[in-house]
Amino acid sequence: MANDARSNRSSIKEEKQYDERVVAVDRVARVVKGGRRFRFRALVVLGDGKGKVGVGTAKGADVTAAVSKATDVAKKSIVTVAIENDTIAHEQQARVGGSNILIKPAAPGTGLIAGGVVRVVLEVAGIKNALSKSLGSNNKINTSYATVSALSQVKSRKDWHLKSKTNEKATPKVKKVTEAKK
Repeated sequence: MANDARSNRSSIKEEKQYDERVVAVDRVARVVKGGRRFRFRALVVLGDGKGKVGVGTAKGADVTAAVSKATDVAKKSIVTVAIENDTIAHEQQARVGGSNILIKPAAPGTGLIAGGVVRVVLEVAGIKNALSKSLGSNNKINTSYATVSALSQVKSRKDWHLKSKTNEKATPKVKKVTEAKK
């Protein structure tokens, strides 16, 4: 019996590898002949605090069912974020639907200058210093997906492509050839 308790404890620790945050729970309805049928829609953001973040939304007959379904969707949509010195490497902008999110890196000690859903997404991703601006729609679902999209497009400094000196020397020669043809 003690063996079962130990295995149960280890499964609980495995389940909590992600920080799960329920951002919104909404009551939605569909109209049928006899009236309205109500369900619940949940928006869940989860992350490990080390650069992985996911967002999921789902509907269920009750709140707990909707939250658990949304958590499963979020786990399947996890993306990796390039975090350097508790911030992102460069500014990035993304748009989903009417939501347009701009995220900028910030100096150490600045903290998170973000509101609502964007703040939650950045916190669970493990970003401690960043600036953000929400442009356009303030729809929570589209804003969360736009934030994750922007974070997934951020490249680390070592992945930046810099021009080499050989390319800079080759470019003027090409221009001279095209001018000679005219």
